[in-house]
Amino acid sequence: MTGAETGPGATAVTGSETGPGATAVTGSETGPGATAGAGVKDEPGVKDEPGVTAGPAVKAEAGVKEARSGAGRRWAIDLRPLRVPAYRRLWTGNSVAMFGFQFTAVAVPVEMYALTRDSFWVGLIGVAAFLPLLVFGLWGGVIADVRDRRQVLLAGSLLLWAATLGLLVQALLGVRSPVLLLALVAVQSVGFAIASPARSAMLPRLVPLDLVPAASTLNYTTNTAATVTGPMVAGLIFGIWGTDTGLPIAYAADALLLTALIWAARGLPALPPEPDPAGAGPRRRGLTGVVDGFRYLATTPVLLLSFGIDLIAMILAMPRALFPEIAEERFGGGAAVGWLFSAIAIGALLGGLTSGWIGRIRRQGLALVVAVVGWGVAVAAAGLAGNLWLAVGLLAVAGAADLVSAVLRQSMLLVYAPDRMRGRLQGVNTVVVAGGPRLGDLRAGTMAAGLGSGVAWIGGGLAAAVLAVLLAVSFPALVRYRTTSTDDTRQP
Repeated sequence: MTGAETGPGATAVTGSETGPGATAVTGSETGPGATAGAGVKDEPGVKDEPGVTAGPAVKAEAGVKEARSGAGRRWAIDLRPLRVPAYRRLWTGNSVAMFGFQFTAVAVPVEMYALTRDSFWVGLIGVAAFLPLLVFGLWGGVIADVRDRRQVLLAGSLLLWAATLGLLVQALLGVRSPVLLLALVAVQSVGFAIASPARSAMLPRLVPLDLVPAASTLNYTTNTAATVTGPMVAGLIFGIWGTDTGLPIAYAADALLLTALIWAARGLPALPPEPDPAGAGPRRRGLTGVVDGFRYLATTPVLLLSFGIDLIAMILAMPRALFPEIAEERFGGGAAVGWLFSAIAIGALLGGLTSGWIGRIRRQGLALVVAVVGWGVAVAAAGLAGNLWLAVGLLAVAGAADLVSAVLRQSMLLVYAPDRMRGRLQGVNTVVVAGGPRLGDLRAGTMAAGLGSGVAWIGGGLAAAVLAVLLAVSFPALVRYRTTSTDDTRQP
């Protein structure tokens, strides 16, 4: 249930979506690393995986693992990963770039509508972004497993930058070509698909394993903040300067801020592939590498179930396609639709700011199931609300549950999987979190057309909660999953 949709062309919901056409970005995957000190323990029946070796930032581990005293610190967001220089650099660069990316996320749809006066063309932005993401997300994951991840991140970031400069140039020259606009969005999506798996997979190579949940939470929280504030600033740009002048300003701001990510990638230590464990075989590229990733996933119940429960949450319970209708019919239209679209992201942001407890969770599989159930129940309750502010509050609760779910699932992917598979699994994750909410939009719209918006909203949330419980009961490997830690200072 990540709510964290990634990639150009995504539509906004939780604050983890990125790209042109989106009001959200996620990039929750900047990051950091691991030490050999922390491991993963499974209950009987859960497969154990090879450990990971320490990353470049392990030297900083002793200074990072300090006790966090006081009830306030136990609840406040855990900032200890920022003490690791490599992670701090990447987090800073990614946060700045994601804020700037929101300008393009607003500008591209604005420009497309100004050119065509047709919402159909605006809708094609999502198609132009998603198709490259689907293909190159999987391929980018393979490349992240066979090449230096720092170089892969840098290459993807440079491609993103080049596409953004292309958007700036065509706006300055007044080309006025919808087809060119779609092509540049597609190139942006390719760059994102290449960079994202590498950025995510390097996390356990930069910070200690015990801090992977905290680092993931920092990423999600700052990127959610960018999705809330970035579009507002972009709106001010267009409000002050208008469309013709505002477009090049927005694209130029994005291009300028994106250089922060390039700076961050250039300054990271080399992150070549770690030696394969005995018998693992050569790392293969292309389609065979993609197949190897899916084969590993199919034989690893914990990770397969984590993807399955996320798809259940997003496909069955995502209500955003119903927001315009509900806002008009139930809440009188106007600003109500904006509050509905913002509520989940606001909840995720507040959840991130009070997330200090997430890193202390050891039964992460059970907590993931509880978070997904909480998401479904909160969404269903919001569908019953007859008061706008009650609906917004309940959707905010759903957003907080979504944040917890996303962080736990990402942490499980990064800690449980061996380093040789992390890139490919992050490639699959990129496709899942981009495709799940879109399928959820299709499900919601289809159900609303046949059964009514109330049934589509409430029924979807309840169905997600029930199926999450059934999945956990039927396949207990996920519930039995837990982590162990050598760092006792995080215990309450």
